[in-house]
Amino acid sequence: MGKSGGDRDGAELTDTMILISVPLDASGVEMISLPRDIWVPEIRAKINSAYYWGKNGSPYFDISSTGGGIAFARKIVGEITGYPIQYGLVVDFSSFKDIVDALGGIEVNVNNGFTDNLYPISGKENDNCGGDITFACRYETIIFNSGLQKMNGETALKFVRSRHAGGDEGTDIARESRQQLIISAIKNKIMEPKTYLSINTDIKMINIAKKYIETDIDIPTAGVLARSVFDGSKNITQLLIPEGLLINPPTSKTYDNLYVFIPRAGNGKWEEIQEWFSSIMDN
Repeated sequence: MGKSGGDRDGAELTDTMILISVPLDASGVEMISLPRDIWVPEIRAKINSAYYWGKNGSPYFDISSTGGGIAFARKIVGEITGYPIQYGLVVDFSSFKDIVDALGGIEVNVNNGFTDNLYPISGKENDNCGGDITFACRYETIIFNSGLQKMNGETALKFVRSRHAGGDEGTDIARESRQQLIISAIKNKIMEPKTYLSINTDIKMINIAKKYIETDIDIPTAGVLARSVFDGSKNITQLLIPEGLLINPPTSKTYDNLYVFIPRAGNGKWEEIQEWFSSIMDN
């Protein structure tokens, strides 16, 4: 899970959620992105708030029953996918820039170029812009052209965070695809011998992990998983839940007037979603 971090509103919403399956036979790794806007009737909120409510409590359930943010998010995702989630890891996106820069930048093959005229400028969220009713000073325009390009941490962060691009690149589905592109690029850079054999890079990455990562994975298990991921890194499958399995219902009080996704079979009816996960995970 990835959260924005910092002091801004929604800092503990996990807008990035990826289920990772790591077979111990090192046959490969599967990464499946979960749309942040999936509505979960059990918590009367979107799935991206499960970590927050599990950590801080909710008007709808007692915090003592959640087991904490990671445990509760694992529970909710397990109920939706039909698979128990053994471990969870939360990355503060404040670290994202540091990770990419510690690696000396990454190469990303941008499939679809886009322009976002409303990318928020950090620290200007409440700027009154001298009375400008459009609050233009709060935003900057970012442009990404298609093709292979090297990105530093700041550029990569803008690439995955952009929400207001024109056309199809403005959707959450496109954003999930961009997140997977960046993760793949980071993986490729880490797998380069000159990277993982560099003591200085290793030390930087360890310090970043200590500062920005929260997990319930113990150290021995982390070692086993890391080795399995390394061995299966040449066969990584990145997937999105097929669009047809989720629908965007009309805005209503049922969903607190929010933009949400629900199963096409009906609110809270996860069977079709679970069948799709089964077809992926059991093969």
